[in-house]
Amino acid sequence: MTEKYKILGQYIKDLSSETPDVETYIFVREHIGKYQLNIDINSKALKNKTIEVNTIFKFEDKEQNKKKSHFEIIYSTIIKINEEINDKKELEKIILCDVQIKIYPNLEKALLDLLHNSGYPEIKFDKKVNFEELYKQRFN
Repeated sequence: MTEKYKILGQYIKDLSSETPDVETYIFVREHIGKYQLNIDINSKALKNKTIEVNTIFKFEDKEQNKKKSHFEIIYSTIIKINEEINDKKELEKIILCDVQIKIYPNLEKALLDLLHNSGYPEIKFDKKVNFEELYKQRFN
């Protein structure tokens, strides 16, 4: 069986860490355990069965605190889809699941580097994102 897609390139499209002041930094340092990872994936068709897939990771506080830091990374992956793939569902699974599983280690490392370099060296993600599971949940 041939590969369904090929990754032509991947890069950090946008990287953001915002902590407005010292008071916020100290507050966030004490409450960063409440922060949650949100994932958004979008894609844009290019020419010749090539697709740009943007995976957005936001690490944020969902509570109504005045003092918040904002961490976001947009990770772009350029993929070329195999000529035989024409089924929309199969394409969706490649974009939302297969590509994500492949790029996740790089993306997670980039986000952790951002958090560590932003002054939160103790942050780590105990649970890995299960894209298979998220994909299945989407259709149930």
